[in-house]
Amino acid sequence: MPATPAPTLESLPGLAVVGGGPAGLMAAETARAAGIEVDLFEGKGSVGRKFLIAGKGGLNLTHGESRPRFDTRYRERAGDVGRWLDGFDGDALRDWARGLGVDTYVGSSGRVFPSDRKAAPLLRGWVRRLREQGVRFHVQHRWTGWDADGALCLSTPSGTRRVGAPATVLALGGASWPELGSDGTWVEPLARHGIDIHALAPANCGFDIDWSPHMARHAGAPLKPVIAHWRDADGTSHALQGECVLTATGIEGSLVYACSAALRDAIARDGEALLALDLAPGRDVGRLAADLTTPRGKRSRVEHLRRHAGLSAAKAALVLEVLGPEGLDDPERVTATIKHLPLRLRAPRPVAEAISSAGGVRLEALDAQLMLRDMPGVFCAGEMLDWEAPTGGYLLQACFASGRLAGQGACDWLARHAPGAMR
Repeated sequence: MPATPAPTLESLPGLAVVGGGPAGLMAAETARAAGIEVDLFEGKGSVGRKFLIAGKGGLNLTHGESRPRFDTRYRERAGDVGRWLDGFDGDALRDWARGLGVDTYVGSSGRVFPSDRKAAPLLRGWVRRLREQGVRFHVQHRWTGWDADGALCLSTPSGTRRVGAPATVLALGGASWPELGSDGTWVEPLARHGIDIHALAPANCGFDIDWSPHMARHAGAPLKPVIAHWRDADGTSHALQGECVLTATGIEGSLVYACSAALRDAIARDGEALLALDLAPGRDVGRLAADLTTPRGKRSRVEHLRRHAGLSAAKAALVLEVLGPEGLDDPERVTATIKHLPLRLRAPRPVAEAISSAGGVRLEALDAQLMLRDMPGVFCAGEMLDWEAPTGGYLLQACFASGRLAGQGACDWLARHAPGAMR
């Protein structure tokens, strides 16, 4: 049988943006505002799907924390991301949202939300404005790499499209929430072109613990409030109060996410990580010891523990898990365990279950405008880059800021190499 002919090469006049999340949309907006022709390609049937899910419980756009402390949330990439924020920080993001008719406020935790806390109105207004400005959207166009001629290969319901463009911004997300489009399949075609990529890993994730069978019935139970204690790679001790949740396999929740990077790295280094919980932050050791010496009478050990230490059923179950039934007869051991309950974390949950992912295109492979050094005219932005941050608005902020920087970089590139891209 004769070979199937390759699809006809389509030449775009300006910028191709691949990925319809916040970073890709911001890159498209930035380029279009500079007069660049923009075509945006999205693998799913609509753009911004993960953005909408992120806003389901209240869209956390950014954080009200001041800089430079804000920058430190990006850990070893604080300097790099800080430079992105120099061009588009939290105040700029709030002003941008206001331009779409969306007012924001700073919550008691410092997190910044739209006044109605919803993601959909902001996204609808943004996409509508981009269409009105002339951005051309192509949904159900899944990028699979480049062909031998350097054209973008896009899988569509009608077959493969080959698209050439003077410049490209890749904003393909990480590897968390693959059903929403961030599945990490871009790693292979970029690696095939020699791009240096740090292996993708879960971030803001839960962890597995070797629970005994009795813990299964407490899956889904909250632990609040508790204080988490852990050590970083330098051995420095950290403590943070918050809430988390027991799961069938271990533990997750906002407090765990806040320290998940250090815990994940410890597991990779040592095979396990130690997380200690103070289950009774409101009671000191002396008070607890006195409370627990009260005669038990006919109450069970666990009921005595719950009543006199003020623990929920889930917290009492954790103490039983660590000490065993006989250990509950020793008030001194029980007191020490309540104030510093050790949990040995065996593995992070899979990256597909994580809130976000770490790893990605190493920033050393990019220039100051986020262009790949070995692929001139190709820019990268968003979560596919090698940085991570805790939840609380820091993730979205860096996605917006990197998208804007990549869009500006593409504009500068096109002005020098393809002046016909301007309209």
